[in-house]
Amino acid sequence: MTRVVFVLLPEVHLLDLAGPAQVFSTAAAFGHSYSLDYVAEREQVRSAQGLPLAARTDWPALGRDDLVVVPGWRAPALRGGVRLSPATADRLRAHHAAGGTVASVCAGAEALGQAGLLDGRRCTTHHQLQDELAARHPRATVVRDVLFTTDDRVVTSAGIASGIDLALHLLATRHGPSLAARVAREMVIYARRNGNEAQASVMLRHRSHVDDTVHRVQDLIEARYAEPLPLARLAAHAGVSARTLTRQFTRATGGLTPLRYQQALRLERAEHLLGHGATVESAAREVGFEDARMLRRLRSRPPAQRPADDHGTAPDRHEKTQVSYS
Repeated sequence: MTRVVFVLLPEVHLLDLAGPAQVFSTAAAFGHSYSLDYVAEREQVRSAQGLPLAARTDWPALGRDDLVVVPGWRAPALRGGVRLSPATADRLRAHHAAGGTVASVCAGAEALGQAGLLDGRRCTTHHQLQDELAARHPRATVVRDVLFTTDDRVVTSAGIASGIDLALHLLATRHGPSLAARVAREMVIYARRNGNEAQASVMLRHRSHVDDTVHRVQDLIEARYAEPLPLARLAAHAGVSARTLTRQFTRATGGLTPLRYQQALRLERAEHLLGHGATVESAAREVGFEDARMLRRLRSRPPAQRPADDHGTAPDRHEKTQVSYS
């Protein structure tokens, strides 16, 4: 059972809280072991929208696979606003030090800053608060014009609806893109993504289109990305010719062939496994490569030349059968 603990602070924004909570509760409804807890320093917290929220004041026991999320609060400015108690700051630091992940939505980044978790790390927050966050935490690197950042198990998002993107990204990296896509579809969310930022998951970056044929093929690739998926099989699944599928897929995804999309999913999953202690050889096998050579080759490329490049770099010799026939 993975616990997701939401830390509720005064004037918490409902959507900052409800968006990620809906993502993880939907994943739980699909059979994944997620348990949601809501903690605060008082048993009742008033939201920014006026709705009172009940919370527990004692924290559950946490393990390294558990997640702590700090939703944002009403914050025209950070100065003079919410201050973490020493006990809550200690809790956040201790969970991260024990190997756990800590995340924030919108102004919640300020709470992570007060706990010292932004020092030396990349982070983001709502665009109206970025300058002030950078001034208040000069050892942090505030990244602008992105939806979320991840840096050493500290995950921050820009605000409001981007908390949903952050939660879907965490599902994709923990369980693979198929679950994240399924949850997004259940929530009737189109993946609207922010261009070339590497921290946006592959699934989110390349599903911001409305081509149902391509969505069906992406569903299959995401569910079976570790398996061989010949172009002919994908085309038959979509009910179109291989040439038509390649043309539609490349147009809808911004330049990726089906194979390059599959490679991008494999690479993203492999990077997650490597970040959690797997060897290159075991990660390569886990994501479907016959050996580690292809994984090493993909990882050695500059980011702009990797399979998820939004600019549609030319296909390499490994995907000659899937080039565009436009």
